[in-house]
Amino acid sequence: MKFTHTTRSLKGELTVPGDKSISHRAVMFGSLAKGTTEITHFLRGADCLSTIDCFRKMGVEIQEFPERILVHGKGLHGLHAPASILNCGNSGTTTRLLAGILAGQTFSSEITGDASIQKRPMERIIKPLLQLGASVKSLKNNGCVPLKIQGHPLKGIHYHSPVASAQVKSCILLAGLYSDDITSVTEPSLSRNHTELMLSYFGARVRAEGTTSSIAPGSSLYGASVKVPGDISSAAYFLVAALMVPGSEVLLRNVGINPTRNGILRVIRSMGGEVKILNKIIVGGEPTADLLVHSSHLHGTVIEGTLIPSLIDEIPILAVLATVAEGTTVIRNAEELKVKESNRLNLIVDNLSRMGADIESTEDGMIIHGGRTLRGTVIDSHLDHRIAMSFAVASLIADGETEITNAECVNISYPAFYEDLFRLI
Repeated sequence: MKFTHTTRSLKGELTVPGDKSISHRAVMFGSLAKGTTEITHFLRGADCLSTIDCFRKMGVEIQEFPERILVHGKGLHGLHAPASILNCGNSGTTTRLLAGILAGQTFSSEITGDASIQKRPMERIIKPLLQLGASVKSLKNNGCVPLKIQGHPLKGIHYHSPVASAQVKSCILLAGLYSDDITSVTEPSLSRNHTELMLSYFGARVRAEGTTSSIAPGSSLYGASVKVPGDISSAAYFLVAALMVPGSEVLLRNVGINPTRNGILRVIRSMGGEVKILNKIIVGGEPTADLLVHSSHLHGTVIEGTLIPSLIDEIPILAVLATVAEGTTVIRNAEELKVKESNRLNLIVDNLSRMGADIESTEDGMIIHGGRTLRGTVIDSHLDHRIAMSFAVASLIADGETEITNAECVNISYPAFYEDLFRLI
């Protein structure tokens, strides 16, 4: 897909797609609940559809309508052995959370994914699952999928995770539903807490204190109504676009601003950006609001430490934003980006360098000296949706033509992204 810089300002309002993390969990927890769960504003991206497919293969009836999803739950012990391998596609969330659920079942199963997922590290969930007493094997003996999981009763543990990862934490807590005692996870810093909030909403006995989350076994989950807020990771591209392009004003409706996810708002403020939070409400434990953003004069900042888990998916687009900021922006402690859909650290640095940015790679992040004019070039997305969307936004301020290869990979999380972007131009 080709983009030519003709943008004078961005104007209008959008409702971004439903939050990917919450959409996944609504289907999973609804499948394990008693009764029916109704999900509205569900993200119909490829990743979340992989979750639906996996649970259908285990006997869960899931109905899709234009405005809602109905999940007819089977209860904690109602899943059936799948007749075929469970394919998680490109979804790390599906893969890791599903492994925790499967560990406590009474049947054997096998899960796999696409070429990208087959390279992503699963030892981070295999190790704690083994401590819980699970039987999990990497079939290629490389710590990646495909995984074979023989479900059986589990024992409660207190796991100290070396990484702040919502996927690791959620995998362990979901396995804890099937354990014989309380299961706890302590992280080095707090990762997103959608699992704790939603499990509690569905009736599980969950406790969170500091960076430790715990779950009591044997809780019954009950079907609920879930209104999925807009995904702040999807909103991020329009926040940045409006901040960068002079004369812009964009209103983003119903965006989730959970404190474990809203790090991008804190970074924007630290850079001098103008974003107003309007009409804040709480729905199902999740805070949502409308975000009004104006073009702003920006300066560099430091993004590091406990802030990183709250904006890990937004680092590619924040790097783009840093190229127009006055002064230097330093990003540290972001080594987790090396094991996403691609090595995002390398792709960000390589592609922004090719566009003319003054950027250098570090062991765990990058240093960006703002103020250089970007130029159009060919960007290889490496089938990474967040790279494709970030550089589509970068094209708005680049001289000349920018071409993004494999641009359709945005279907993973935001099928209508380009359509929505062009609506504002």
